[in-house]
Amino acid sequence: MPNPPSNVDRSKPTAYLGLDLGGTKIEVAALDGEGRFLLRERCDTPQGDYDATIEAIAALVAAADGQLGCRLPLGAAIPGSVSPVSGLIRNANSTVLNGRPLLQDLQRRLDRPVRLHNDANCLAISEAVDGAGQGARVVFAVILGTGVGAGIAIDGADWLGCNAVAGEWGHNPLPWPRLPSAWRELPGPRCWCGLQGCIETWLSGPGFAADHFARIGQTRGQQRSAKELIAAMHAGDRAARASFIRYADRLARALAQVINLLDPDVIVLGGGMSNVAELYDEVPRRWGAWVFSDAVRTRLLPAQHGDSSGVRGAAWLWRDQLRSAAPSSSPSPPA
Repeated sequence: MPNPPSNVDRSKPTAYLGLDLGGTKIEVAALDGEGRFLLRERCDTPQGDYDATIEAIAALVAAADGQLGCRLPLGAAIPGSVSPVSGLIRNANSTVLNGRPLLQDLQRRLDRPVRLHNDANCLAISEAVDGAGQGARVVFAVILGTGVGAGIAIDGADWLGCNAVAGEWGHNPLPWPRLPSAWRELPGPRCWCGLQGCIETWLSGPGFAADHFARIGQTRGQQRSAKELIAAMHAGDRAARASFIRYADRLARALAQVINLLDPDVIVLGGGMSNVAELYDEVPRRWGAWVFSDAVRTRLLPAQHGDSSGVRGAAWLWRDQLRSAAPSSSPSPPA
């Protein structure tokens, strides 16, 4: 790994620089010490081109340097994680990143220290530091979007675990599957990860839509998006309402398992499906049937910072820079 460059501002920080690498857009932002945005810039993510992605990131960061008048360490949220064994990216649904030394390549190209973390972990940090989970000791943050992921923050810092897979909730099987044929939960849809019946296949936006259309027998050309189905439910569509109830029931079961294992103070929902207001009544009303307790005090809340949580959490990865001289908190490749 490259040594930390000497031309990076390591004085008491007046700003924190974060980047969110998504499947369709890349965003860079700087926060002041109170969490206020100093700048935000976006560009489209180059599709299927790793080198072009590195260059797009470099252009955004260079523009941020110019606006800030200084060079800051970078925190980055990515749709995957760094292997603690190889130092390479793994489990990214933006598959062009998999098997690549992204951390080292960014540090070399940007000539500064970089910290990489999974986007769901950055959501957890953002919401734990100054969002919906502020003041809570344990925050479990969930992304319900094109895919499904989760991250854990304890005392405002992310918890990665021994294998750096803590919070990989979306690729566990849906718990307590419903056996009646109308629900058709076994063996479950095939997942891109190679398994079948993963939580992601049911609770992602596309998973919600696929379940709906499988029930009513529409062809692919007739299908609508999850957002359109929720709008139809609000307009009185009974089939869409029935699909939403199945979705809420599955989410309740999946989160009940989290409560049984982790017992978080707060569960925060992000991603497109988190905007469905009815979830915050339907899910807590249902999850008690599967939680091994006589009462459930865990709060279920929407992400306070919405789609800004990823880039905010990435910026907050450097909040400890005065207390730590380590160039990166991400797993390093073996020597």
